Amino acid sequence: MNKYYILNLDPQATHEWDRCVLRNPITGSRPDLNEEVAKVINAEAGSYLIKVSLQIEVLEQSLAAGRKTVELPAGKNPAMLTKQRLAS
Repeated sequence: MNKYYILNLDPQATHEWDRCVLRNPITGSRPDLNEEVAKVINAEAGSYLIKVSLQIEVLEQSLAAGRKTVELPAGKNPAMLTKQRLAS
């Protein structure tokens, strides 16, 4: 059974839980891997020794762009600069 997820890695995220996020590409929800395992064994009561094989294949990669900030000149209002350009 193949499942598809979006993996988002952000080592600079403010919160630790946002640094590595696995999401469903359609719903955006985070997968409950316990529930996925229970589905495979038909959720029958009991204890199980299970083997889980994880095979990852990257289908598409989109690198995060560097965070850029734009600094405005001190004491100048951007709206005023636009009005001056329009007037000339």
